[in-house]
Amino acid sequence: MWEVIREVYDPKENYIYETLFTLANGFVSIRGIEEFSSTYKPLTFVAGIFDGYKAQVPELVNLPNPFGINLYVENERINIDFLKMTKYQRRLNLRSGVLSSYYELSTLGLAIESERFVSRKSLHRIGIKYTIKSIGFKGKIILENYIDNTTANNLFDPANKVQHYKLQQIGSLKPGIYSVVKTYDRKHKIAISSSLLGVGQNNDNILLDRKYIEIGPNPTELYTCFLNKNSSITIYKFVTIFTSRESEKPFEESVSELEKFVAQGYETELEEHQKAMESIWENVDVTIKGDSSAQLGIRFNIFHLFSCASNDPTVSIGARGLHGEGYKGHVFWDTEIFMFPFFLYTLPNYAKNLLLYRYNTLEGARKNAYATGYKGARFAWESADDGTEVTPKWGVDYLGNPVRIWTADEEIHITADISIAIVNYHIVTGDDEFMKNYGVEILLDTAKFWISRLEYNNNMDRYEIKKVIGPDEFHEHVDNNVYTNYLAKWNILKAYEYYHWLKERDKGKLCLLKTLLGISEEEINKWRLIAEKIYIPRKDNQLLLEQFEGYFNLKDYVVTEFDEKGMPVWPKDLDLSKLQETQLIKQPDVVMLILVLPDEFSYDEMKKNYEYYLRRTMHKSSLSLPMYSIMGLKVGDTRNAYNSFMKTLLVDLENTHGNTHLGFHAACAGGAWQVVANGFAGIRVRKDGELVLDPWLPEHWEELSLKIFWKGVPLKITVRKEEIIIESLRETDVIVKSKLYHLKEGTNRIKI
Repeated sequence: MWEVIREVYDPKENYIYETLFTLANGFVSIRGIEEFSSTYKPLTFVAGIFDGYKAQVPELVNLPNPFGINLYVENERINIDFLKMTKYQRRLNLRSGVLSSYYELSTLGLAIESERFVSRKSLHRIGIKYTIKSIGFKGKIILENYIDNTTANNLFDPANKVQHYKLQQIGSLKPGIYSVVKTYDRKHKIAISSSLLGVGQNNDNILLDRKYIEIGPNPTELYTCFLNKNSSITIYKFVTIFTSRESEKPFEESVSELEKFVAQGYETELEEHQKAMESIWENVDVTIKGDSSAQLGIRFNIFHLFSCASNDPTVSIGARGLHGEGYKGHVFWDTEIFMFPFFLYTLPNYAKNLLLYRYNTLEGARKNAYATGYKGARFAWESADDGTEVTPKWGVDYLGNPVRIWTADEEIHITADISIAIVNYHIVTGDDEFMKNYGVEILLDTAKFWISRLEYNNNMDRYEIKKVIGPDEFHEHVDNNVYTNYLAKWNILKAYEYYHWLKERDKGKLCLLKTLLGISEEEINKWRLIAEKIYIPRKDNQLLLEQFEGYFNLKDYVVTEFDEKGMPVWPKDLDLSKLQETQLIKQPDVVMLILVLPDEFSYDEMKKNYEYYLRRTMHKSSLSLPMYSIMGLKVGDTRNAYNSFMKTLLVDLENTHGNTHLGFHAACAGGAWQVVANGFAGIRVRKDGELVLDPWLPEHWEELSLKIFWKGVPLKITVRKEEIIIESLRETDVIVKSKLYHLKEGTNRIKI
């Protein structure tokens, strides 16, 4: 199960499939546009290229479209929107990272095959291959190759459309074409070069009468070629992209790389790309025997998730990946809490880069804290290239009314979310050097923020955090959100712990940090005492945590009805403008806390809070279902857990939220992997650093297999109904079903 296939062409569905068929390599992405259609929204992104020109906030720039190509038969452009196709098919091969298309145009006597890839080996290269076959046609075909420099941002929001770049230079490469643009605010230069090769069945050139023209801002080259009956011709399109972020001379680099690409050949680069893809899949693949839908779904989500991973420690992954304009390419808590665990356990070098992005934007976090009257580092709710807050101030509610967006002001838990990812990275990888050079600094500076953000309640002798938004965004301006308070406490205590950890290992480094951050050991020791007095709301000191102070006093609605997709339906008498006054929640909040810090809570607490809050959750975020799925598996609600898992897998494949056209739900994909790894395989790491497996498989699953890295060693874990098979390259310990096992090097079989 390696292919996502589209076999019925409906132009109205193009925008959805553009997301599903996006190809990316962590550096550049190209939407899966139908180049022979007039119904498409071309999006070309390079990670880290943001600009704010005439926009409400900086956004990931939609760069020129290098895929411009037209075919003319009898001087009419081929447009599949208006031509009868005898056969149509597009196939995304997840294993190879190749998108293939087939168009049989019987009225023209032609069939066109195409394939494209964005190289995972040479990140600046994109290759496209077209094979034009005669099925009765004989005559002249005009090929038009161009770079579209008219692209703009906010294609699905035309009232806010803006072009973030200005044209610097276009021209002919003899053969080939190029375009150089420069963003207005950030002054990034982007150079794109493209060239065609065409061969017939005798492998000789068939591109004749080259003509270079400039149509408006678009460099264009046209060729004439001839096709005989029952024969075929092949056109190769080579594209290279460089920017001033990685090169001082992006134009020269782009042209040089194009020449090398053409000389090396399309097929050679494709082969290298596929080898690189195989190497990645060797580490990230999940196999599920007995459930073909789950198998394809998890591979689809994994493919698009790792497609966003960059080797660049100055960029991260936006909420919609590199696949669309949703959330303007901004980075949220989604990255550390939902996506990061996948990379941590399967591609740890990429996980490290995600954390280094936060370190490299630490100055921006410090500016955020200072701008709001606090100390230390406060990470932005929405971050772009420098870490300063870039959340829009205004949006629309469920009724389409303009509303003030308060998340930048109040959804501050992201600061602790990042600290959690840092500590988890250290536990799983054992990377002491990272903690010495980067991690401890972030922990101390984020703790410093929390200390300044706390308010002391003299009457109650406790510390509080007022006027915040937790993960559940239905409720704003609340006091003592339990998720926020608990994580703030945890963050401060971890800073205290790692301060003393560094003191034992590198006193010189610690001395420098104390000077840099303006802290003293006396102050650090006070932090621990303050943290212990942070208020954690509970229902009458019982098992049930109160989402925030006063939550249990709100009007109580319980979800009782569901739509045809099994999603909750709003209660009939509910006023959507007054969600704040109800106990209905958007997504897990208390449940999220328990999942993030599982060792802090008992089984009874997990079960009690899961059952209470599940009945009040509307799942209005794609982040919701995977988390309830994991918790369902932990507390024995396996039927609901499996159903939630399948809905998670299909969020984009079936467009269940109706917004897949805006980009890939990257955090949901990370959540899907977590359901497999932390839910069905039962993998978790205790706070004492022990690796634990407590698996459960659905009845119809025969086997689940995945690989994780633990302390730098790959472990292949295969779960069956009655045994677990663990393949290890060295000896290590693991706890399975509460029993400690010492793994030997090689294959270990454990009965369960």
